[in-house]
Amino acid sequence: MTATVGPPGRLARTLADIASLPERRVVGLMSGTSCDGIDAALVRVRGSGAALEASLDAFVCRPYEPRLRARALAAGAACAPELARLSFDLGEAFADAALAVIEATGLAPTDAHLVGSHGQTVFHEPPGRGRRGATLQLGEADVIAQRTGLPTVADFRTADVAAGGHGAPLIPLVDWLLFRPREGARLMLNLGGIANVTWVTPELEGVRAFDVGPANALIDEIVSAATGGLERMDRGGERALRGSAVERAVEAFLARPYFAEAPPKSTGRETFGRAAAEELSRLAFGGRGIGELGDAETDDLLATAAAVTARAVKTALAFLPSGRPPSELVVSGGGARNAAVMGALAALFDPCPVVGLDRLGMDPDAKEAVGFAVLASESVLGAAGNLPAVTGAARPVVLGKISAGL
Repeated sequence: MTATVGPPGRLARTLADIASLPERRVVGLMSGTSCDGIDAALVRVRGSGAALEASLDAFVCRPYEPRLRARALAAGAACAPELARLSFDLGEAFADAALAVIEATGLAPTDAHLVGSHGQTVFHEPPGRGRRGATLQLGEADVIAQRTGLPTVADFRTADVAAGGHGAPLIPLVDWLLFRPREGARLMLNLGGIANVTWVTPELEGVRAFDVGPANALIDEIVSAATGGLERMDRGGERALRGSAVERAVEAFLARPYFAEAPPKSTGRETFGRAAAEELSRLAFGGRGIGELGDAETDDLLATAAAVTARAVKTALAFLPSGRPPSELVVSGGGARNAAVMGALAALFDPCPVVGLDRLGMDPDAKEAVGFAVLASESVLGAAGNLPAVTGAARPVVLGKISAGL
């Protein structure tokens, strides 16, 4: 005979109680392709669907401990025992971030209602050539639920992939729910490890989105390779601003097949990781790798990578609805702090304004964590979280799996 934790139906009643609340306090957790750390947002969510409203109460970013980051970056080639251990260790890190953001507001964990965790992507293969895609995010949700005592929605991508989609990008629905314009079109750009865009219109049917190409992942790989791992990023784009982009390398790199593919499409480190960074170096400097470059040449390579990021975004306009330019380009993610990338975007998109997400009242670093709080809330209410026109899925699906924490 099996034991029942509490009275029968407790889980169903817990989720029903959360769904019936006029306002839900939801923790959103996100770690992107750059594997820098975990973004955690405590969000108040009211309503659902087109009537949904969300406000950010607190946001924290918890850097990964160096050894954990190294393991996450190496996970694509890891064996099953390491993947299992890593998933549980990442779960502990995600739980710590969730508890930290709740504590930042002075609340107790029991004052929150739900956690939505994207996890750490360690492998992503888009669908193609008659086969379904595959994706793997680590960060054991049962660990998060047990540590926080909160039901945890995680593994958001897989339902869309199972329905024939790419499983990404998933934030476009949130872009529409929170940032849709009253008229015209707004272009939302997130510069994480990978750059992705969302064309946001007043009508949901007009929303289009896809992964554009590399952003911080390419730049970070260059810095890491050039410094032997002592540095991980070009802070503020300072080194790129000292350098000059090698135009022939920009053009040759943008000739890669991914940039010419029509959406739906998604990508990751498998396409734009260390090998791509080395390729860009060889294109710019006559076959020499990053480790063979001097400091000035590395600055030029970083300027080249910044130019690739900005030019790829401009090129992506060809895949978006024509006939009406965006009213503004709104940038979020860590790349919004890279002055070289932002300057290149401003020049390419002139006279269209290029602004940070803070112009719309939200911390540019917090958007994706907020997004997974919103998607977790929608999942508990039984609402679909994907946009088939964006991901290529056969139908709308409810995203995520629920760890009870009971």
